[in-house]
Amino acid sequence: MNTLATSGATRTTCPYCGVGCGVVATPRHDGTVAIEGDGAHPANFGRLCSKGAALGETLVPDRRLLHPQIGGERASWNAALDLVASRFSQTIRDHGPDSVALYVSGQILTEDYYVANKLMKGFVGSANIDTNSRLCMASSVAGHRRAFGSDTVPGTYEDLEEADLLVLVGSNLAWCHPVLFQRVQAARARRTEMRLVVIDPRETASAREADLHLPIRADGDTALFLGALAAIEAAGAIDRAYTQAHTEGLDTALEAARPFADLARLAAATGLDADKLTAFLDLYARTNKTVTVYSQGVNQSAGGTDKVSAILNCHLATGRIGRPGTGPFSVTGQPNAMGGREVGGLANQLAAHMDLGNPVHADVVRRFWNAPNVAQTPGLKAVDLFKAVADGRVRALWIMGTNPVDSLPEADGVAEALRRCPFVVVSDVVTDTDTMPFSHVALPSAAWGEKDGTVTNSERRISRQRGFLAMPGEARPDWWQIQEVARRMGFAKGFDFANAAAIFREHAALSAFENEGARDFDIGALKTLDDAAYEALAPVQWPQPAGAAPTTRFFANGRFFTPNGRAKLLPVAPAEAPALTAKRPFVLNTGRIRDQWHTMTRTGRSARLSAHLAEPFCEIHPADAQRLGIAEADLVSLSTDHGSATLRALLTPRVAPGTLFAPMHWTGQFSGAARINALVPARTDPISGQPASKAAPAALRRVSAEWYGFAVSRAEPEADDLIYWAKARAPGGWRLELAGNGTAPEPHALLGLDPAADLLDYTDRTGQRRLAAFDAGDRLLAALWLSPEPVAVSRAFAVSLLDAPAFEPQARARVLAGRAGAERPDPGALVCSCFGVGANDIRRAVGGGCASVAAIGQSLRAGTNCGSCRTEIQGLIDAERRVLEPS
Repeated sequence: MNTLATSGATRTTCPYCGVGCGVVATPRHDGTVAIEGDGAHPANFGRLCSKGAALGETLVPDRRLLHPQIGGERASWNAALDLVASRFSQTIRDHGPDSVALYVSGQILTEDYYVANKLMKGFVGSANIDTNSRLCMASSVAGHRRAFGSDTVPGTYEDLEEADLLVLVGSNLAWCHPVLFQRVQAARARRTEMRLVVIDPRETASAREADLHLPIRADGDTALFLGALAAIEAAGAIDRAYTQAHTEGLDTALEAARPFADLARLAAATGLDADKLTAFLDLYARTNKTVTVYSQGVNQSAGGTDKVSAILNCHLATGRIGRPGTGPFSVTGQPNAMGGREVGGLANQLAAHMDLGNPVHADVVRRFWNAPNVAQTPGLKAVDLFKAVADGRVRALWIMGTNPVDSLPEADGVAEALRRCPFVVVSDVVTDTDTMPFSHVALPSAAWGEKDGTVTNSERRISRQRGFLAMPGEARPDWWQIQEVARRMGFAKGFDFANAAAIFREHAALSAFENEGARDFDIGALKTLDDAAYEALAPVQWPQPAGAAPTTRFFANGRFFTPNGRAKLLPVAPAEAPALTAKRPFVLNTGRIRDQWHTMTRTGRSARLSAHLAEPFCEIHPADAQRLGIAEADLVSLSTDHGSATLRALLTPRVAPGTLFAPMHWTGQFSGAARINALVPARTDPISGQPASKAAPAALRRVSAEWYGFAVSRAEPEADDLIYWAKARAPGGWRLELAGNGTAPEPHALLGLDPAADLLDYTDRTGQRRLAAFDAGDRLLAALWLSPEPVAVSRAFAVSLLDAPAFEPQARARVLAGRAGAERPDPGALVCSCFGVGANDIRRAVGGGCASVAAIGQSLRAGTNCGSCRTEIQGLIDAERRVLEPS
């Protein structure tokens, strides 16, 4: 499967979201890598989103961690591994096995996860291993397990295409899982009877494509699906034969739901218009082929598990599960959150979907691993784990492939916990994360394109990630690092894997060991793969039991993995609304944007991906902005009881009055004060332990600055001690937004200019200063624009200057102007990352007669690749036509 006719091309899998797209990577002679979608992969059939298409641009060598470090100084692998093993062993001897912990990532490979979990739960004897997937889908896991008896995603991507009604709940699929959304859109074009409903507080890109958008209030989802279950009963849509044969708990679930048959009560609980509610409830109750897709808006809640149960109740009551075009579908946010669940990467799981605390399962694992000390009780979940680090219960911590100083709630508290921890190990690819400075030992890991193993996507499909680049410096796979430490701790017999294939074989064998259909996860058919077969492994969907035909969907036969084989419907109650006060009158919602990923350690290296939304921002409803005296592009301070951030104001009716939205990607590496998770309270779901990241009480105010600036520079800018700064990669260098009080920073120090640089510097009577520096070859080194107001410079034009050829003296004035002349139209803010098409390009095309997204695609190619910009294109078309055709 990995061998292509094209010489040097390798089939691998994208390292971003849980769609699990196939990628074909071809290294070029100049050191770059060509990236294209794999047309043979059943997840994407050749499509890639903007992030996936730009993967080649992120494979840059700068800031790589190339050698082990101890105390910030280069060390040998032997010295580093010996120190890790000795400190962990000594801590266990002195304070017990629960005094050490691993915190790993949904971006490591299944083989890495397996070895880490085996070490902690089988040999150290503690379940203190958790993962950043806790922040992503732990509520789905908990909901699945208490309804189905197993953490099982029942359906497939094809179900989304075959449904007559697709409901997206708390999922901006168009931006966060764009390739899957384009599959949905293609199905809607083929089947015009198919309906799409989006349930989201914001008018997202997905919502703008929907037949019906329900702008639900924060944490109103449980109430809505209680109302839906009551509507299903009222419509006579309960499948009595199915529920009597295959479920239990229907009566108590209905009793909890019936109060929400009262439309006024339901409207009050959800904040939704009665007419929209009626339309949705009728559609949901009467449409047999319904798929409900849910993601972070459901999971990241203090009532996330109950939200999941409310959705599952509706599908179980109607028997809409296990059949084509039906079912609940949890779409994961990370490339291998599912693989981590398979090997027991969460602190409350055993390997191979077995239950921690189940003595039968513990005995199965103990005998298979020949492990002396299998953990018997759940370990600390992510938020609790770092609280234990802070108070000294956990004294040695190994962080692998994740950046908790930015990604966990109350992130400043996480930083303080790491500062206090006696021993911190960080395995990572790069040096420039906000977590790395807290490491006592830093271990260089293999990156995407170098490492070798498997990942599992949201529809249970296992795919290979293959290396096509040599590991630089002394970088090593994560599983190798863990194995070497395990051997030094005295566990050599359990850790003698020769390669990733050997780990996978053991993982597959454990899944089948004494299974006989008793557990959902079974890939026993793959346990005999030799190294060559593993190398050639094509994408495969589990279950894959040995000696039996694999099944595509679960639960078609009505048999579940509970002790009595019946699914459980549970009575649930709505979560409490966020406790707003006069001091904190806003609800803060956090999330992702289209072209960035997590904390930007990979996407932040791409100039193309950084261009769409290049600085941290806060979406504010215009009515709230007017009341607070906030204008477009002003700076604002957003604060909660736990921290504050300074962001750019983005005024938009996409958010409801009284609500705010801020993306979670920016870190201390890219901005001065925009680490949004520092503001999010460490409030968690009591069952899943997943943090509530979508509904924090917050305050907002305008920030005054005496001057504002924008700069482009070949050298990386050094901006500190300012009210605001945010930098991003640009073609040929960097771009920088900045603002402050008092004297503006000295340009040479700010932009890394040589004192001998040829400088053009002009200040006008209004206080606007414009500066440009050129090298000996008359090429632009840097340009800086300063103004008493937010700088009105064409960012697209200014950024393009870094890649421009030499400037003749008469052309240098154009640089200071900050705008192109008529001969070079300004493309405007980037809309289509795939083809570099700006908003002004699209407006001009509309003025020239392009009246549809398809016409824009034919003219400019925008929207014809990943499709994630299509809703923005439609919005520009609509706005421009209102200008051209006023009423």
